[in-house]
Amino acid sequence: MPKDTLQKHCTKVEKTLTAAGESDIDGAEMAQEIMNLPELPTQTTALEMLSFLHENHLQELYPNLWIALRIAVTLPVRVASAVRSFSKLKLIKTYLRSSMAQERLSGLAIISINTEVAQQLSYDDLIDDFASRKCRRVHL
Repeated sequence: MPKDTLQKHCTKVEKTLTAAGESDIDGAEMAQEIMNLPELPTQTTALEMLSFLHENHLQELYPNLWIALRIAVTLPVRVASAVRSFSKLKLIKTYLRSSMAQERLSGLAIISINTEVAQQLSYDDLIDDFASRKCRRVHL
C-alpha cells in the first residue's frame, strides 16, 4: 500500500478511536509502525497479526498497532447479534419487571438467546441436578 494511503487509513482509525477528545492511538505513529513491520503474508487477518505480535513479544515495539488490533479483534463481526441480545434482554426485563437479581436475568437472557441449545436440554436431568444441590434433607 502506498505511504499516503496508509497514513490516511491510520488517521481515519485514529479519529474512529477518539472519545472525549482523547485518542487511543496515534495514527501517524501507527502508520510508521506498519511500515516497519517484517514481511508477512498478504492475506494476514487482524487475529493472525495480533497473534504474531504476541508470540514474538512485539507489543512494546508496536504499541499503536497492538492497541488497534486488540480493539479490532474484540469488535463484533455482526452488529445484529448484539442488537438481538439487547432486544431479548429488554423483553425479559419488561416481562418480569425488575424484581430479579442480575444472575437470574443473565441466565434467562442466555437461555433465550440460545434457544436451540436450550431445547436440547433434558428437564429431568436439570431437575435432579437442582434437587441434589438444594437438598435440605438430612441423610441418615
